[in-house]
Amino acid sequence: MNFEYNTTRNELILAEYGRNVQNMVKYIIELPDLEERNKYAQAVIDLMGFLNPHLRDVADFKHKLWDHLHIISGYKIDVDSPYPKPTPEAALVKPEHIGYPQQRITYKHYGKTVEMMIEKAKAVEEPERRAAMVQGIANFMKMAYVTWNKDSVADETILKNLRELSGGQLQLDENVNLNKVEFKPVVARPSNNNNNRGRNNGKGRQNNNNRPARNNNGKQRH
Repeated sequence: MNFEYNTTRNELILAEYGRNVQNMVKYIIELPDLEERNKYAQAVIDLMGFLNPHLRDVADFKHKLWDHLHIISGYKIDVDSPYPKPTPEAALVKPEHIGYPQQRITYKHYGKTVEMMIEKAKAVEEPERRAAMVQGIANFMKMAYVTWNKDSVADETILKNLRELSGGQLQLDENVNLNKVEFKPVVARPSNNNNNRGRNNGKGRQNNNNRPARNNNGKQRH
């Protein structure tokens, strides 16, 4: 018996669609009739969308599927595509490099957004509105601290960090209570083991084996 290994097969052009799709595309290329090629190409497009449903979240995903069809065919398939046919040269074009942000963040667990909110609050002159904004910022800081540090935090720490980030311009009274935020670790739920069924659970339940047997009509046998 002769075994066929992947190392002896043709290279998969787009592995996410599998070898069967690639073989179907190869079959379509060799069809002599254009109308028949169009019919089978549409069927393969539908199959490709089914195999990769995540593409539905991509803008203009149908266009993406047709581009992939041409790529799988090695740009040889001749069908009436609803979109412009891609070229091999376009596939070689690399996207522009996206630089990393160079902004310095004092406390990374608060993020840059907190620093921006603090700057906005510092520019507010109306006392009541300013106090409400400072209170909201402090509550948000406490929530962010617990989210990223996985631990509870005292209000004094949040108020101290608020003073530092605002350069001493934003403060709250020491007796102010911020929103209660606590880190609650996820506790693994006990598995429902079938071996524990029927055992005495400490609440007066007895093992099923101690129950009197019943006959077929539901009456107990003694």
